[in-house]
Parts: sequence; C-alpha cells; structure tokens
Amino acid sequence: MSENPDDERLEELRQQKMEELQDQAGEGGASAEEQQAAQERAEQQQDAMLKQYLTDGARQRLNAVEMSKPDFAKQVKQQVTALAQSGRINGRIDEDQMKSLLKELQPDQKSFDIRRR
Repeated sequence: MSENPDDERLEELRQQKMEELQDQAGEGGASAEEQQAAQERAEQQQDAMLKQYLTDGARQRLNAVEMSKPDFAKQVKQQVTALAQSGRINGRIDEDQMKSLLKELQPDQKSFDIRRR
C-alpha cells in the first residue's frame, strides 16, 4: 500500500517547519548571550556613575539596604543614575542625603497596632 502524495507533502512541510524552529532556537541562544553582555555593560556603567556621585558613606548605606531589600536598592540605584544623567545632582550625595532619598522612595509601610485584652 503506497502513501498518499498529500501525506508526503505534509511530512515535508513538517520537516521544514521543524528545521526552521531549530534554526531560530540556535539564533536565540546567541541573542541571549548578547543581551547578557549588554546587561553587564549597563550594570558596570551604573556602578561607575554611582561611584562618581556617591560618597563612601552613602555607598555603604546603599549596600546595606541592598543586603536586606535588593529590589528596593535596585530602584534607588536607577533613580540616582537617572538624576545624575539628567544633571540634577550637584556635587556628591552624602550619607544624610542618601537617608532622605531612601525615605522618599520607600513605600508607605503599614503599621500594626496589636492590643491585648
């Protein structure tokens, strides 16, 4: 019993589609590496800018925040970088200024009042 020509054509199309998907997957890997390299370059530029605009005390305070709240510290770093790039930072940010910046950017915390009866 011979195969139907439509079945053969369908099999050829499936094979072509599979090859295309494999090619795209191979290209996606290279693109992921490029994205990783670009991410690392951006982080290095951000670190260099933070070193330029933050005093040692402010950097230490930011590092302490990063240990406990990495997402919040990332947000603060982005904010400081954006301020520096826009030219809105005059001089360097010291520890007291960093404290006030952290308070401004910190989301409102909910306080719980526990009463015992």
